[in-house]
Amino acid sequence: MTTIFKRNKALSVSPLKASATMGAALAFLGIRDAMAMLHGAQGCTAYGKVFLIGHFREPVALQTTAMDQVTTVMGADDNVIEGLAAICKKNRPALIGVPTTGLSETQGSDVNGAVSLFRQQYPEFAGTAVIPVETPDYAGSMETGFAKAMTAMIDRLVPEGAGADPASPRINVLVNSTSSPGDVEELKVLVETFGLEPVILPDLSDSLDGHLDDFDHKALTTGGTGVGDIRRMGKARASIIIGSSLAAAADLLAARTGVPDHRFDHLMGLDAVDGFVDCLRRLSGRPVPDRIRRQRRQLQDAMLDTHFHLAAMSAAIAAEPDLLKGFGDLLAGMGARVCAAVAPVNAPVLSRLACESVKIGDLEDLEAAVFEHGTDIVIGNAHCRAAAERLEKPLLGAGFPQHDRFGAPASVSIGYRGSRRLLFDMANLLLEAEPQAVKPYRSIYASSETRGSA
Repeated sequence: MTTIFKRNKALSVSPLKASATMGAALAFLGIRDAMAMLHGAQGCTAYGKVFLIGHFREPVALQTTAMDQVTTVMGADDNVIEGLAAICKKNRPALIGVPTTGLSETQGSDVNGAVSLFRQQYPEFAGTAVIPVETPDYAGSMETGFAKAMTAMIDRLVPEGAGADPASPRINVLVNSTSSPGDVEELKVLVETFGLEPVILPDLSDSLDGHLDDFDHKALTTGGTGVGDIRRMGKARASIIIGSSLAAAADLLAARTGVPDHRFDHLMGLDAVDGFVDCLRRLSGRPVPDRIRRQRRQLQDAMLDTHFHLAAMSAAIAAEPDLLKGFGDLLAGMGARVCAAVAPVNAPVLSRLACESVKIGDLEDLEAAVFEHGTDIVIGNAHCRAAAERLEKPLLGAGFPQHDRFGAPASVSIGYRGSRRLLFDMANLLLEAEPQAVKPYRSIYASSETRGSA
């Protein structure tokens, strides 16, 4: 069992954590015709917007209740009500997410009560779903905020059901915050290959995948999961849950609808993907398609090709718990060792990590662990770059944000193809870090003068 070392500092140095508010906003961005309105000061929204735009390199629509010094003291319920009314009048969204921030939570704002007052004062906007969620910046991380938003959407939108529909081709798929648009698209292809119809919640592959639209600008999200699809989740054949952070959302969905679920910590590495593919085979009643079998053989070949480099490798990882678990299992499957692991928050999945210990902390803790134990490679987000340069180790970009490179949202890290890519990327980083020049051959019979002049 992995030993978890809790924080022992009163501050963060080189923070690893992204806020829970940002995670909730990201979840709402995967819903079609949606808008996220952060309940806090204008700076709270602007700060998160900079991170999201830098990572996805796409326009991101975020609104704010614009709390100021007066409403912070006297109460900001009117800001919520007026903000919701203004968005509904101007944009007519299908859904508005209202995540709180550290400011509104410290002030003691009752966001659920404010939404109830909005419903009473503006009954004409009953067709717009409003999802409040409590996500203070000082508690949790991006992963937990994302999961809370998922739970809130299921709670507010999914009605009571009588059980699964075995004849339905629909499969509910809940994905965690570490799933990029490229990952979600790969996931949809895998499910559809078995003749099933995935309903992804949330579907970032349709809203933040990086595509040009026919229109110039739209204030709302241009793609994602429809609110109607969420309401019909009780009519699916089964649910698939990707990420242990979504346990509460999965429990609620199963209790609310009676639809059985199948849960996976991640989809990285041969064993994890084999289990997922076998689950799809059983749900569909179809044999595994030849194209999937070929992808599996390609991953096996990549494992053989990179084995001599990765088997002796040690890695230092700084990531959210779900992503940390995925990389830990992927590396363990190759015989590599995780010499340093740092997570921004504690989570039950960390106790099952394939390493001796995990530190709940920041990037300063990661550097300290590497100085003590050494490493061959650093795995983490863009904030790890400075640490990797000081350590003089190569960095494999993973997690959020990755504003220092293009195409991060489109990259695939799951499935057979995504796992294969990660193995190649890690092996290539090791090759680039090692001197590859071959020394010229010098005969032992050459004269000393000849050897000296060479």
